[in-house]
Amino acid sequence: MMELCCLIDCGLVCLGLGALCFLTSYLTRKTKEIRGKHVLVTGGSSGIGLSVAQQAAAKGANVTLVARNVKRLEEAQMAVEKTIHKVGGANKVQYYSVDLGGDVNAIGEMVKEAEKSFGPIYMLVNCAGLSIPLKFEDISPAQVKTQMDVNFFGSFFVSQEVVKSMKQQNEGIIVFISSLGGLLGLYGFTAYSASKAAVIKMAEALHMEVKPYNISVTVSFPPDTDTPGFVEENKIKPVETKLISEAAGLFSADDVAKKLLADALSGEFMSTSGIDGFMLTTMCAGMSPITSITSFFSQVFLMGPFRVISAFYLWQFNSIVKKEYQKRVSSKKSE
Repeated sequence: MMELCCLIDCGLVCLGLGALCFLTSYLTRKTKEIRGKHVLVTGGSSGIGLSVAQQAAAKGANVTLVARNVKRLEEAQMAVEKTIHKVGGANKVQYYSVDLGGDVNAIGEMVKEAEKSFGPIYMLVNCAGLSIPLKFEDISPAQVKTQMDVNFFGSFFVSQEVVKSMKQQNEGIIVFISSLGGLLGLYGFTAYSASKAAVIKMAEALHMEVKPYNISVTVSFPPDTDTPGFVEENKIKPVETKLISEAAGLFSADDVAKKLLADALSGEFMSTSGIDGFMLTTMCAGMSPITSITSFFSQVFLMGPFRVISAFYLWQFNSIVKKEYQKRVSSKKSE
């Protein structure tokens, strides 16, 4: 009986400390300022990247957009300029057409040119990415390479160029876009999940390297987001993948971008949207950097319960896969 009372007392003490730390962290949380600073956004011609660019511009940042399609870049530049005009700002926006999965030297030249125009890059947001959801045996070597080139290597090499300048300035923010698919391997995402998981480990290692230079690293884990890229991937997505991903709902690019920007400016390592995103990032934190007391205590207290809940999710996902498999078998027998 006495042991039970001690356990209850310890639990209450932990909860009290957790609540106190949460309140302290909330009241003392500092947000960095990007007004007048240079923000470079890859994949900035549409989707989450364009939303980030617009919101950064609304905060007074000079924005550089990077993507491949010149026409879309021109349209994105006009959209950002409208945002600046709406808030009465004097900041500027420029763009560069670069294939981030291609020539590394071209990436280096782009960074140099961008910094000549707007000064040192203070914040880099790696939004460029793509998904080709197919069954494992149906993915071609070229499609696997394309996803790794854009999702991983593109972010790696741009960040590598930018971090040199950030170290000289002794300040900066680097944001990577992973995915909930980078935390959870799903049917149809064998290549995509691998490329996005690689981004997470790169970010964790980089965070440790650049911390002494006053440079923060944030990884965003968006759920399914209403973007042109999402529309394209749905055209070829296996039915199992569609049914599984629908469970988390569909978020707007503006909402994801707003959360991403707020977390990055506050120095959070992990950023996500929605209940499922919160559960996955908490449960999969592992040895990720501790950047706030709030997130740390959430991980300590909720990892166990969330693992139990995840068992139900996995059962549901596997049931979907089994059901669709049985449908195909029945269809073949009836032919």
